[in-house]
This record gives sequence, structure tokens and C-alpha cells, in this order.
Amino acid sequence: MLTLLDQLDKGTLWRSPGGIHPPEVKFLSNATPIGQLPLASTYLVPVPQVGENCTLAVKVGDSVLKGTPLTQGTSIWHLPVHAPTSGTIVAIEPRASNHASALPVNTCVIAADGKDTWCELVQHQLDDLSHQQIVDKVRSAGIAGMGGAAFPTHIKLNPVSEIDLVIINGVECEPYISADDRLMREYSQDILAGIGIIHRLLTPKRIVIAIEDNKPEAAKAMQAAVSQCGLPAGSIRVTVIPTKYPSGGEKQLIQIITGREVPSGAIPAKLGIVVHNVGTAYAINQAVTQGKPLVERVVTVTGRNVGKPGNYWLPIGTPVDHVLTATEFTPEPDQKVIIGGPMMGHALANIQVPILKGTNCILVPSSQEIGSTPEEKACIRCGECATACPALLLPQQLFWHAKAEEYDKAASYNLKDCIECGCCSYVCPSDIPLVEYYRIAKSALKQAADEKQQAERAKQRFDARLARLEEEKLAREAKAKEASERRQASMTGTDKNAVAEAMARIAAKKAAAQAVTGESITEESSVTTTDTAEVPKGKAAVAAAIARAKAKKAAQANADGTDTNGAKTDNAVTMDANDSISATDTIAQEAPLSQKDKVAAAIARAKAKKAAQQTDTAPLESTETADNTPALSADDDKKAKVAAAVARAKAKKAAQRAETAASDIEVSNTEISVSDVNDAEAIKKAKVAAAVARAKAKKAAQQAETNAENGLNQTTTPAVDSAANVHADVNADAETAVNAAATDIEVSITDVSVNDAEAIKKAKVAAAVARAKAKKIAAASAAESKTESKTESKTESKTESEIESVDEIQTEANVASPSIAATLDTATTEADAVLPSVESTAEPIETAPLSSDELKKARIAATIAKAKAKKAALAQEANASSDSSVTND
Repeated sequence: MLTLLDQLDKGTLWRSPGGIHPPEVKFLSNATPIGQLPLASTYLVPVPQVGENCTLAVKVGDSVLKGTPLTQGTSIWHLPVHAPTSGTIVAIEPRASNHASALPVNTCVIAADGKDTWCELVQHQLDDLSHQQIVDKVRSAGIAGMGGAAFPTHIKLNPVSEIDLVIINGVECEPYISADDRLMREYSQDILAGIGIIHRLLTPKRIVIAIEDNKPEAAKAMQAAVSQCGLPAGSIRVTVIPTKYPSGGEKQLIQIITGREVPSGAIPAKLGIVVHNVGTAYAINQAVTQGKPLVERVVTVTGRNVGKPGNYWLPIGTPVDHVLTATEFTPEPDQKVIIGGPMMGHALANIQVPILKGTNCILVPSSQEIGSTPEEKACIRCGECATACPALLLPQQLFWHAKAEEYDKAASYNLKDCIECGCCSYVCPSDIPLVEYYRIAKSALKQAADEKQQAERAKQRFDARLARLEEEKLAREAKAKEASERRQASMTGTDKNAVAEAMARIAAKKAAAQAVTGESITEESSVTTTDTAEVPKGKAAVAAAIARAKAKKAAQANADGTDTNGAKTDNAVTMDANDSISATDTIAQEAPLSQKDKVAAAIARAKAKKAAQQTDTAPLESTETADNTPALSADDDKKAKVAAAVARAKAKKAAQRAETAASDIEVSNTEISVSDVNDAEAIKKAKVAAAVARAKAKKAAQQAETNAENGLNQTTTPAVDSAANVHADVNADAETAVNAAATDIEVSITDVSVNDAEAIKKAKVAAAVARAKAKKIAAASAAESKTESKTESKTESKTESEIESVDEIQTEANVASPSIAATLDTATTEADAVLPSVESTAEPIETAPLSSDELKKARIAATIAKAKAKKAALAQEANASSDSSVTND
């Protein structure tokens, strides 16, 4: 059985799958030798690798010679870029790229000086160079694959695996391109010299120069050069293969020559095969033997709209528009300029782009050659694309997934193995640009892969940073530990004792603080769990003390103040009273009140209402005094204003305090009425005691009326002082009556059976309510004694209405409960019996002789006091009846 080498020697060929036979138009450009074009005024040299694996070696304003390196780097993937001509760097900026997208790329802009002067070139003999030196020279020359892929050549010349076969690709299967054809015809010896360098580096067993049968002149020229080269006989041969597109593809050519298929995702080197282009072999020879970097290449300029089609040596970076102008380009409307052939090339959106190392053709076809792009139609699933695919893929499936942007599924159908030859698009009857879909899908997958790789690198950097920080932390801790050990080692016994004592003191302080905290917590919990009945008393006492202090302070301020600051004094007193009230309210809210405290609060509310009534009558008193005593002094007027302000402040304070306590009393009264009572007799006695207390309060009110009249008759001072005395007398009488009523109620409560604690509690509450009501009546009597006599008629009418309301209440009591009515009758009888005796005991008070004006004023005041006292008595009767009815309910 013949080996692979034997088959190669015999010229055996294998058939490749797929492929097409487009019409050839090579005759437009391959008939003339390779020419030269005039130098351009400006050259655009892209430097896309700057910032990734290299840096710029020049800056704006530098003068450069032809072949001067523009970049420098140490990465294996770095391809140096050289100046294509002599001139000056005028800009380094983003310019449009030679790509279908025309995306901007960093570009060195060189203004040519027209001299095209070479830099110093170093020539070497091949025998004087080592393998590594040869590879380094190829790398420093910036040589890349000239067939279009632009893969770094120095990587292919230094493979990791053993190479058995080297294929020199001279197929050039695109229908318009003839650059390699003319190069093989004219520079066959230089190409063979480059092949000799490759043979020295790789030492393959065979070298095959593959040429299509549509290039007979090139095949003949290469055969002649092979026969004259110094390579071992039988190690190199020229093989002519059938013309078929895309036979020039790397994997397709390997399959045709060897019959072996490169696995998906693998490279030919794994099979021991390396493929180089004839242009690459020529450049290798130029770089190694003459020291020339890759600054120019042969480019085919062709198409019906070019006046001078042909192949030209074009410097890398020459603008495309300069080339078209030099070749007499005559554009048409909607003219296309294609870089590469019609099968694998791409149209330019901007012709102000440079020639690259992989640019092998500029095609400017007429409308008869390549018409306008037809409208895409729906796929009919004919399968022609699958038949024409040289990579044995499923173009239809790839198209569906790419169009749906399901790029991962497209990748699962081996999208990366597509060589973008365009056979599927060429044969598609629906005019679907399949290759365009595949390119977009590849770009998306590449971008996703790059982002993933960047994320992975970022993660690695982050992990490395954490590891570094941890190492630094451990190093610091170890250093601190060592320093501590050194200090301990250097310490004497005294120092150690001092440290131990200090640590002991700190521990003791900490323990003491914890003990204090624990005791405070224990005390707080114990206080919380104990009876809270005494808490409001203590806090109320504090609040009362504060209020007395502030009242005393306000009184002193009033005594020392003037008329100008009188209003300010009132405000200050009011603020102090409000502060005291706020403090009292806060204390009342902090802890629940006991039953006794609630009763005390009810009494406080009664006092507050009394003070409020006195405050309300203050303006009337001032008016009467002004009318009756026009000769009052300024000092008396000031004192009256101060007294009124103090009274208002105290009234507000007492009212707020009483309102808070009243709500508690109402709640307690409700609880009393709702709870079950087992001793009916005790409750009845308590109600009787309350009725007696109300009767005595009525008696006290009448006595207060008499005292007020007598007090006015004996008054010799100004009206302001008289009013104050009357107030004092009325208040004293009211307080005496309240105390007497409370005493009687307490005596009556004592008579109740002590076995019923609940009844006693309710009776005490009722007594407290009665005492508060009595005090309120006394206060009302004293306050209303200051009004004018003309209100007497109104008072009488009001009194009649109140009496009627009392009668209504009594009637309702009779209907509700006969026992309640009997209790009310008994209380009324006792009150009527007491009042005559009180009136009889009232003795007249001797008074000094009065002047006519004073006597007149006293009479008026007495009349007013008498009317108010009568009104208060009637109101008290009505209130007593109402309270008795509510209590019985």
C-alpha cells in the first residue's frame, strides 16, 4: 500500500466536497507585468495593536524613513508596523478602517516627502544565521500571511509539533485576482529562496507547490525555479490541481493534496502540515537575506471601471482613493468598491482607507459585471447551499439561528468552521446573503467570548488582590507578634508586675461597672413591679413645688414691674404656669393613678374651674372699677393687672390638671356603676351621705352670699381692694363648707359596714365628687358677685330654667327608682333644716361711717352679690338633684 509520501510523489489528488465554478475574469489584470504607482502625498498606517501588546515608537512631528518601525513590543502576537515611505508623522488619531464597518482605528498619518528613502538595511547570509535568528528577523519584519488571513508568519515557522509536509499555496481561486499569478511568473527565484528558508526551519519531508491549472505560465515558471534550486532532490515538487472555487482555502487545499481532513477546531499543524502563501515566501526571503521589512505588496486593481487594470506594488498604508485615481477610475452611480474578490471581499463605505498587509485586490466592477444587490426572499429549503458548502456544514440551519440571534445554537452547528467563501450565497435562489448573517453571528460570539475572558481576568486579578491583602495582613500580624515577643523578652520583673497590676485594675473597673449596671436594672425592675399608687403623689408634690416656686417668682416680678413690662410679666407667668402644667401632665401620664389620687385630681379640677371663672370675670371687674373709681392711682391699676395675669395663669394650669383627673374619675365612676355590689344597704347610706353633703354645700353658698353683702357694707378701700376681699371671704366660706361636707361624708361612710370594701370605696369616690361640686359652687358664687346689677333679670330667668331642669331631673328619678327619689327628698329636708339655722347665726358686722359715694358703691356691690348668691343657690339645688339622680342610676 502506498504511503502518503508515495502518493504525493506520484501526484495523486483527492476530490474536495462542495465548491463552485464562477466565471473567470483574470484576463483583465494578468496580462501586464507588476507595475508601480506614483507615491501618495499622505499614507495611513493603522496601529490597532497599540495599547494591547505594543506601544508607539514615534510621536507627532518625528521624521521617519522607509522601513522605520512605528511600534515596539515583546508579545508573541505582536506584528511590528513600519513606515511605508520617508516623511513626517503629522498625526496619530483614529481614522476609518479598511473594513465593511469602517469603524475607526488608531492610525499614524505620514506626510510623504517624495524621496522614498530607505532606512539602514542589514543584510545577512543564510548560513550565518541560526534558526532563532531567522525567526526573529521574520518577526521584526512584520510578515503576516499574504493570502488574506494575515496570520503571523513567525508563529507558523516555529511550531511545537513535527512538520512532515509544507504546502506552498499558489492556487488563487478568486475569479478576478491575479497577484500571485504575476508574482510567480516574475519572482519565481525569490519565492524558491524563501521556500528554502522555510525548509531549513521546519525540515519537512516534502514540499508541494500547488497551482491551479488555469495558470500554466506560473506553473512553468515555478517548475523551472524548482529545478534550479539547491533543495534536496525529490523533496519539492509542483502540483497542478483542477480549477475549482474555493480550492485555495487552507483546509480545502490540504484535503485535495493529501486526502486528509483537518478536524473541527484544530489547525493543520496537528496533522504535521503547514501551509504558506507564495507571497509570504517572497517576503520571508526579502526580510532574512536583505533585511527589508514588509512595507509593500502586490495588489490587483481590476474591474471594468478601471482605466489601467493590473497588478501593482503598493506601499502598506496607501489610500485606496489614491490608487483608484492613479489607475483612472471612472465611477458609476451607486458604484461599489470591493476589497478582495467578488466571492469573499467586502464593499467599502469610505475609500479614504489604507491598503493593509492582507489586501490582495481592489475590485471596481461595472453594473454589467455585478449588478445591484437583489431583494432577499424567503428560504425555499432547496438545499443547494448545503451541496455547495466545501466545509460540509448546514448553511440553512446556520441561517435560521443567526437570523433569530440564537448564536449559541448556531455555534453548536460548527459555525466557526465556516470559511466565509460565499458559495452558499452564490447558489441561493432566494438571494439570501447567508455569509453576512454568518459574519454577524461570528462577531457576536467573539464579543461574548472576549467579555467572558475579560471577566475571568478581572476575577483572577481580584482573587490575586485578596490573596495579596491576606498575605500582607498575616505579615503584619507576624511582625507585631515578633515585636511583642521582643518587648516581653526585654522586660524586667518590675515591668511585668506593673503590667499585671494595670490589667487587674482594668478588670476590676470593668467588673464594678457591670455590677452597678446590674443593680440599676434590678432596681428598675423592682420599682416597676411594685404598687404605683405612691408614684403620682411624689411626682405631683414635685410638680406642685415647681408651680409654687414659679408663682412666687411671678408675684415678685409683678411687684417690681412697671406698666410698660406688665404685658411681658403676664406672658412670663402664663409660660411658667404652662410649664408647670406640662410637667404635671407628664407625671400623670407616666404612671397610673390610684383611687385616692383620682379623688384628689377631681378636687384639683374643681379648684381649676373656680380659678378660671375668677379669671373670666376679671375684665368686668376692671370695667366697674374704672367707672366707679376714676381716681384710682397708677400703682393700683398695675397691681390689678398683675393679679389678673397671675390668676389667669393659675387657672389655665389648674384647668388642664383637672381635665386630666376628671377623665380618670369618670372612668372610675363608670367602673363603680357597672361592678356588682353585694351590699345594697351600704350603697344607700353612701348616697344619703352624698345628698347631705350637697345640702350643706347649698347652705355654705347662702352663707357666702351673706358674708359677701356684709363685706361690701364695711369696705372703705377702693373698689379693687373691695372686690379682692369679697373674693377672699367667699373662697373662705366655700372652703369651710367643703371641709364640713367632706367631714360629714367621711362620718357617714364610717357608719357603713366595714365588711364591704367595694361599697366603702365607691362611697369615698362619691364624697370626693360632692366635695368638688361644693367647691365649684363656692367659686362660682364668688366670681359672679362682680357682675353688674343689670344682669339680675337675666339671672332670674336662667334660674327659673335651671329650677325647671331640676324638677325634670327629680321627676326622672321618681320614675327610675323610688329609693333614689326618697334619698333626694331626705337630703332636701336635711338641707332645708340646716339653712335657717345658718341664716340665724349670721351676725351683722359693724362698719365705720361711710361717705355718700362710698355708701353708694357699697350698695351697688351688695345688690350684685345678693343676685349672684341667689343664682348660685338655685344652681346648687339643680346640681345636687342631678348628681343624686346620676348616682342612683
